[in-house]
Amino acid sequence: MNSSSRRGSVTRFLLAAVLAALAAVGGLALLMNIFERKQEAKVPFFKVVEITDDTSDPAVWGKNFPLQYDDYKRTVDQVRTRYGGSDALPRTPTAADPRSTVTQSKIEEDPRLKKMWAGYAFAADFREERGHAYMLSDQTFTDRQKVVKQPGACLNCHASMYTAYKKAGDGDLVKGFEKICAMPYAEAAKLVEHPVSCIDCHDPQTMALRVTRPAFMEGMRNLKASQGVKDYDVNRDATRQEMRSYVCGQCHVEYYFKGPEKKLTFPWHNGQKVEQILAYYDQQGFKDWTHKETGAPTLKAQHPEFEMWSQGIHARSGVACADCHMPYKREGAHKISSHHVRSPLLDINRSCQTCHKWSEQELKDRVETIQTRFHNLRNVAMDALMDLIDDLKAAQAAGATDDQLKAGREFQRKAQFFFDFVEAENSTGFHAPDEAARILGESIDFSRKGQKAVRDLLPRPAGATPTASVP
Repeated sequence: MNSSSRRGSVTRFLLAAVLAALAAVGGLALLMNIFERKQEAKVPFFKVVEITDDTSDPAVWGKNFPLQYDDYKRTVDQVRTRYGGSDALPRTPTAADPRSTVTQSKIEEDPRLKKMWAGYAFAADFREERGHAYMLSDQTFTDRQKVVKQPGACLNCHASMYTAYKKAGDGDLVKGFEKICAMPYAEAAKLVEHPVSCIDCHDPQTMALRVTRPAFMEGMRNLKASQGVKDYDVNRDATRQEMRSYVCGQCHVEYYFKGPEKKLTFPWHNGQKVEQILAYYDQQGFKDWTHKETGAPTLKAQHPEFEMWSQGIHARSGVACADCHMPYKREGAHKISSHHVRSPLLDINRSCQTCHKWSEQELKDRVETIQTRFHNLRNVAMDALMDLIDDLKAAQAAGATDDQLKAGREFQRKAQFFFDFVEAENSTGFHAPDEAARILGESIDFSRKGQKAVRDLLPRPAGATPTASVP
């Protein structure tokens, strides 16, 4: 073998040795990284401070759970999707209202809402909802507080209430809840400091999800009883996956204030569908207010996301609220739920593509198609309701009596509540598209039947032939 051949052999040997060494080092580094990640994953959090069942400040929890707390603080973000979300509109702070930003007014964007809610506080102020960070301040400083003296029951869905309920009830959560419900809002607001906080959904010792709102506990007990399940205890009987929706359902629901004590009550005694809830209100003889322009005994739906989600394909498939609005993500070795609670359209990869294997643009287009169809049908239903209100007003002006107007007013009550049930629900029809379309169709039918009921009461031009009365 000549010298050049020997040098080539040595070079190849050295190169192979170097590559083998690099592979060994790389493999060792990978194994060390895997080992470190496994060790890291064994410790889901580092206990920096002591957290008790009375720790309501999320910043204290954040010392032990900085990843989740960083997300929680990001709920100040204001981003619009096509049919939801909010723009940050600048506002000059005052002593009475220190907010420097607000959101766009829904009643200015669609003045028909003012007519629908005539005589009710929502006709004075109703703005686009924004993130959890603002839930307490926006409730405190809404102009609705000037129109009506709201009760402490309103705080259930706008503040961190668990410790406040316990303190007010001397350790008894239910008694404290009932006591605060009956307080004037301004008095009850002195008992709270934070919007929804960690303690409202988590056990401080185990971090397990839990329900802390007595109204939801009672509501689920009544709902399960209507289904033949006795003595249901949500914290005892619900699965972990169910709890990933139930903690959200503590607030994102339809409700009313029962009796002079203003006890917050979820009307699920007959079920969670809109007609079952309306039947319950009818049985109770309940109304939110008397419509200023027609005299109808009307109802205001609140924010029944939980009820509408329950009627949709995601609920039937076992998909929880948190799967879409708080999707899992990786932070180092940790798998955590995002606490940057927001529209799934702002995080399609994590929220949607885990199950749906289409492109982000395709999924976004599908959602917006569903929402556009809903929005268009919503406008048809709204116009029908406006026609009914106009006809009732005209019949009153023509001298119709309360007995003559009773049927038309009852149809307005139904049409308005059905419409508002999906109007107040914040998915623009997406949570249950088929159910939302059915409800709007029923609302249109009620409005047109109401018009027929008052047809013969309307003033007619001279010489017009009266129509046959409608039974």
